[in-house]
Amino acid sequence: MGLFFSDPLFERFAVRALSHAPYGGADFGECFVTASQITPGDGDSWFRAWSATADRVSEIADACAAAGRSVSAREAWLRASNYYRTAWLPLFGAPVDPRLVEAFDREAEAFARAAARMQPAVEAVEIPYEGTSLPGYFHRADDSGLPRPTLIATNGYDATVHEAHFAHAVAAVRRGYHCLTFDGPGQGRPLIHQGLVFRPDWEAVVGPVVDYALSRPEVDPQRIALIGWSFGGYLAPRAASGEHRLAACIADPGQWDLLEALRMTMPLPPAVSERLPEIAPADLEALEAQIRSNPYLHWTFRRALWVHGLESLADYFRIAGAYSLRGRAERIRCPTFVAWAEADPIARFADQLYAALQCPRTLVRFTTAEGAGGHCEETARSLFHQRAYDWLDAVFTSPRTSDPV
Repeated sequence: MGLFFSDPLFERFAVRALSHAPYGGADFGECFVTASQITPGDGDSWFRAWSATADRVSEIADACAAAGRSVSAREAWLRASNYYRTAWLPLFGAPVDPRLVEAFDREAEAFARAAARMQPAVEAVEIPYEGTSLPGYFHRADDSGLPRPTLIATNGYDATVHEAHFAHAVAAVRRGYHCLTFDGPGQGRPLIHQGLVFRPDWEAVVGPVVDYALSRPEVDPQRIALIGWSFGGYLAPRAASGEHRLAACIADPGQWDLLEALRMTMPLPPAVSERLPEIAPADLEALEAQIRSNPYLHWTFRRALWVHGLESLADYFRIAGAYSLRGRAERIRCPTFVAWAEADPIARFADQLYAALQCPRTLVRFTTAEGAGGHCEETARSLFHQRAYDWLDAVFTSPRTSDPV
C-alpha cells in the first residue's frame, strides 16, 4: 500500500500532485480528501474527483480576488492549476479525450491568473519557433532590470509549462536566478492545441529559446543554464550537445538511449529484445496483449505514441534509436550535472551518460534512505534543488571553461 493507493499508477499521479506542496502547488489535506473519493483503477472517477477539487479551489480564488485578497487568490489559483493538470493525467493519449483539453485549458487559465499576481509578476511569453511559437513563462528574480543568471527549464513526456513553475522556477528565483520555462513540441499546448510532436534533435528547439532569452536585457548571456527533468534528462543534454551558448546543463535524471531503455524494460524474451527495433508480428501481438493487461504499461505507451505522433508500438521501436546520446554526449562543452535516483527506473543509464561526457561533469546520487529515490526525486525536491542549484551557483561564479575533466 502506498501513501494514497495500492495501484502504482494512481499512487504515482497522487504523489506527484502532492510533491509540489513545498512550492505552493498543493495542500496535503486537499490531496488526501480527493484521493479518498476515487475508485481505485477508475480513470473516470479520478478525473471527476480531481476536477471537483480544482473547481472548488478555483472558486476560492475567484472569491478572494473579488474581495481584493490578491495573495490568497494567487495561492488558490496555483493549487487549482496543479489539480486540473492532475485530473487529466489518466486521460493522456490519443485519441484525445475532450475532457483532457478542457482540463488543460482550465489549468492554463488558473496559472495565468496566479502568475499575474506574483511579485515580481511572472510574464507569459511566446517564443518564435519554425513559423509558429512555443508558450513560456519568464520568472524574474527581481525588477531591477540588471543582468542575472538565467535557468531555462525543459519538460519531458507529460509535464507542462505550468508544472515547471513548481518543479524548477520557484527554487531558482529564490536563489536569484531568472527562470524561463517553456513547452516544446510534444508537450503541453504545442501538443494539445498545435499538433506538434517530439523531435530527437532538441537543440533545434532550445536554440530558439536561447535566442529569445538573449533578446532580454535582464539575462546575462554568459550565465544561461538548461535543466531537463524526466525525459528532459535526455532532451537537455541532447540540446547542450549542439547549443554551445549554454553555461551549464542539468539532466534529471541522466539518460542515454531510448531504444536501449526499451530493451531493458519490455516484458520480452531476451532474444526478442536484442532484435529490437525489429520484432516479429507474433511477438508484437503477445507484447501488446501484456501491455493492455497492465494499466501502468498501457498508460505509458499510450502516452508515448501520442507525444511522438505515432500509430503503433512497432513505430515507437523504429524511432526510438534516434533518441540517443551516443556520439552526442562527447560534444557537450558546458559543465554538466547528472542526477541518479535509486528507485527511478529511467535513471539506470545515468552512469553511462556520465562516463561518456568529456566536459566538466558531476554525478550526484539520490537514495531511498534520504527520501529522494523516486522518479525525479519528486518526494524530496528541496534536496534536489539544494544539490543541483548549489552546484549551479558554483558554475556561475567560476570562469567558464570547456576543458575536459
